[in-house]
Amino acid sequence: MAEYSIGEALRQFLESSRIKGGIQALQIEDAWEQIMGKTVARYTDKLQIIGDKLIITTHVAPLKHELIYQKEKIKQRVNEALGQRVINEVIVQ
Repeated sequence: MAEYSIGEALRQFLESSRIKGGIQALQIEDAWEQIMGKTVARYTDKLQIIGDKLIITTHVAPLKHELIYQKEKIKQRVNEALGQRVINEVIVQ
């Protein structure tokens, strides 16, 4: 039986579990204000990760249009914040 550190064991567990997307969504929520700024963070209602898609929900129409134009930049910034390529598509609702 191989020995693992607690961090390695948790990392392996998360890689194989269904809660991985939820954990990553929480990491993004924690860093969202730093990634996109205070105003965007204030008017963002919900962030979700489903598969390799980041779903951003907002009720503010001008912000929704701005986020749609910045999809590629958002994808790049989120992946940088997570330290790995997690997001391949951004959906704004």
